[in-house]
Amino acid sequence: MPIQPGDTLPDIELQVMGDNGPEKVRTGDLFAGKKVVLFAVPGAFTPTCSAAHLPGFVVNADKLRAKGVDSIICTSVNDTFVMDAWGKAHNAEDLIMLADGLAEFAKALDLAQDRTTSQMGIRSQRYAMIVNDGKVELLNIDAQGLDQTSAESILDAL
Repeated sequence: MPIQPGDTLPDIELQVMGDNGPEKVRTGDLFAGKKVVLFAVPGAFTPTCSAAHLPGFVVNADKLRAKGVDSIICTSVNDTFVMDAWGKAHNAEDLIMLADGLAEFAKALDLAQDRTTSQMGIRSQRYAMIVNDGKVELLNIDAQGLDQTSAESILDAL
């Protein structure tokens, strides 16, 4: 069963791009004492993720912050370099681009999906969460499209 509202996020070591290259970060540190919007995509540079999901959060970042959000984090089962390049391609400097290269976070949340039949390997499901001090307040999952996981849906939930 996937992580649920009321559950605490697992403390996993992942990576972000720092000034001097990839840096290790712990999810426990990223979420401690903050209200965070976390959204996950199946893959950087994939059609829906690039055309709508990430851009929606970039465009609505100020509105999310106005509703009390401290950080907006995008995660995907991609390496740090891909996540960094994808963020730069979409002007996502105000977002944290969190690389889950080995799908450890997706698996720990029980939100991984097997996409080997489409040559993509293990990926994250598309989801969006509101997390307060490491505890999940809201979890929306979309099997197809962006009905529940768009920035607009999260804004409405806040």
